[in-house]
Amino acid sequence: MDGKKNIKLKLARVEMNMSQEQLADEIGVTRQTIGLIESGNYNPTIKLCISICKVLGKTLNDIFWTEEE
Repeated sequence: MDGKKNIKLKLARVEMNMSQEQLADEIGVTRQTIGLIESGNYNPTIKLCISICKVLGKTLNDIFWTEEE
């Protein structure tokens, strides 16, 4: 993610009407971890990315793929 904000994650979470804390509880991490991922200050493992996608009903490409400029 290279320090870029993950707006796609935040949008997907909001679409599901979930708070950072609710998403964190579903996947077994802290709310701070979700906040750090959304702000681009934490690079999650592939296992964590997959868990997030499963809960949000999205693919890895939907949330974590970024187009190179």
